[in-house]
Amino acid sequence: MFTGLIEEVGRIRDVRQAGETLRLTVEAPRVASGAAVGDSVAVNGVCLTVVAVDRGAFTADVMPETFRRTALKSLRPGDGVNLERALRADGRLGGHLVQGHVDATGVVRSRTPDGNAVRFAIEPDDFSCMKYVVPRGSIAVDGVSLTVVSVEGRFFVVSIIPHTLEKTMFRHRKPGDAVNLETDIIGRYVERLLDWRGGGGGSGLTEEKLRENGFF
Repeated sequence: MFTGLIEEVGRIRDVRQAGETLRLTVEAPRVASGAAVGDSVAVNGVCLTVVAVDRGAFTADVMPETFRRTALKSLRPGDGVNLERALRADGRLGGHLVQGHVDATGVVRSRTPDGNAVRFAIEPDDFSCMKYVVPRGSIAVDGVSLTVVSVEGRFFVVSIIPHTLEKTMFRHRKPGDAVNLETDIIGRYVERLLDWRGGGGGSGLTEEKLRENGFF
């Protein structure tokens, strides 16, 4: 489990691909110094298991399901990546609950200055995940916990403050870039619960059912 607060921007040292599998080696002095084999690290929002640690870097494997579902397959040596180690039981939950299980990739459609912030419009490749994206709700984009400013048709908008822009890969993001998206797990659990109670024959999520279960 993660919080969506990036600890360090690492650098891809090596990428080894075999079919739809990858082995990534990431230069990350801060994260690697406290990492051990078997630990979980979110790389651009994707939960990966550390398989080796060496000289300020760690190595992790990417299996076919992760390769197909995420934007990790586009990484090349020299690319920067957002990194976060798993949340400790006694740690603060400064962002929101992030699993590191990507729902879909998305594409940055626009980057617009807005006072001291920058707004990004992002369109998911899988439109079905938009049902979990709500204004003022939380979403993880490349592992960064963000608040949704607005939902506009097939895309949503987030606003990045200067600190987040400086400390994450958002400072380099531009229109056309692919990003990993993870919607809020709470919304997905609510939908599944209501679907189960409704007999499992579809989403079962309606305004009437939400009212019956105390959400309004």
